Amino acid sequence: MRMKMVCADCGYERSWMEYAIKCTCGGRLEIKQDFGGLDGEKLKALFQKRLAERVSVYASGVWRYKELILPELPEENIITKYEGNNGLYTSERIRRSMGIRNLYFKALSENPSGSFKDNGMTAAVSHGRYLGYSRFACSSTGNTSSSLAMYAAMGGASAYVFVPESGISMNKVLQTWAYGAQVIRFDGTYDDGISFLERKGKELGLYVCNSVNPLRIEGQKSIIYETAQYLNWELPDWIVIPGGALSNVSALGKGLEDLKQLGMIAKLPRIALVQAEGASPFHRMMAEGKDRLIPEPHPDTTASALKIGNPPSWPIARRVLQLCQGVTCSVTDEEILESKRRIDQAGIGCEPASAASLAGLNKLMREGTIDKEETALCMLTGNLLKDTDILRAQITETAIMTSPLTVEAVQRVL
Repeated sequence: MRMKMVCADCGYERSWMEYAIKCTCGGRLEIKQDFGGLDGEKLKALFQKRLAERVSVYASGVWRYKELILPELPEENIITKYEGNNGLYTSERIRRSMGIRNLYFKALSENPSGSFKDNGMTAAVSHGRYLGYSRFACSSTGNTSSSLAMYAAMGGASAYVFVPESGISMNKVLQTWAYGAQVIRFDGTYDDGISFLERKGKELGLYVCNSVNPLRIEGQKSIIYETAQYLNWELPDWIVIPGGALSNVSALGKGLEDLKQLGMIAKLPRIALVQAEGASPFHRMMAEGKDRLIPEPHPDTTASALKIGNPPSWPIARRVLQLCQGVTCSVTDEEILESKRRIDQAGIGCEPASAASLAGLNKLMREGTIDKEETALCMLTGNLLKDTDILRAQITETAIMTSPLTVEAVQRVL
C-alpha cells in the first residue's frame, strides 16, 4: 500500500483503512504516503487537464489531486460537491496601503458550505463511508458543523453536532440544522466537545470529523496544491494563516512538503500563523520558547472560529513552522475587525477569523519581519455571512437609515 497511518509520537503504524483519531499512546495520527514512481511534471499536466472536468469527481478542487490525497480510495465512495475551485484575488487598494510588492487573497469562503472545512470534510466523510459508517459527529462553533452536515446529508448519513453554549455562529448552526443534522447544545467549550468525542466517539459508533481525524488533513492540504497550480507552481514568499485548532497550518505544511518532495515547487514559502490575543496559547508557547502548550481555559475573542484554548494540532503545527521558517503573532479584536472592514470593502469579504491573516500581515510588516519587497498570500477561511452579529454592531445610522425616506429625501441624499 502507498498509504499508512503513523503516530507522530511513537511511530506506530497502522492501515489507512482503519478508523482512528488517536494512537494508543495518546499521540496524534498522520497519513504517510509513498510518492515513489510519481513524476511531478506529469502530475502537473494531469491536474491541468482535469480543470476541464465538470461533472466527474475530478471536477472537485480536492479530488483533482486524488493521486496525492487518497489514491487508494475507490471513486464510488467519494462524496463531493465540487469543493475547492476557490478564487485567488488581489486588491490594489489594500496592496498599496500595505506597501507590499504583491498580495493575494485565497477565498476559501467560496466553498459550498462557506468555509475551508469542505476541503477536508469531503475526504473524511468519504473515508468513513468507505469503512461503512453511517453516523458522523463533530464539535464545532460553526464552520465544521455545517460542512459535516452537508456532506453527511449528501451521502444519506446522519450527523451529530456538538455545539458549545456560547461563542458560536448562530448562522452556521442554522445552516447545520437545515441540512438535517442533530444539533446538540452542551454546557462547555469547543475543547470539551472534542475531548468527549475522542473518549466516547468510537464506542458510540460515531465517525468523528474534527481536525483530530488525519483524513481531514489529507483533504485540506489540497488548498495549497490548488493555490500553487493557479500561480503556475510559483508560491509567494509568505503564506499567512489564521490559527484556531491549527489544522490549516498542519494541512498546508503537509501539502508543501509533498510538492517540494515531488519537485513541483522550487522552494518552500515561509508561514506566518496568526491568533487572536484572547485565544493565543500556541503563539505564547512559540514566543516563550516552551516545549509544551499550556491551554487557555477561557479563550475570548469576537472571531468565533479562533476561540479555541487547547488546539489539538499544535505538535504538528510546530513542526511545520520549523520546516518553513515560520513565525507566529497575535492580534487584537480591533485589528481583526479593521482588517475585515478592508477586505469586505475590497469586494472580497470574509468572516472575522479570516481577517486575522491580513491583521497579522500588517503587524509583521510593521515589526520588520515581512519586508515590503516580498510577496504574501492571506488565507480567508470563512464566509462574510458567518458572524453577522458583528456586522450589525458595525452598522451606524449614517450607513443604514433607521426610518424610511421620502422620494424627495432620497433625491437629496443622492
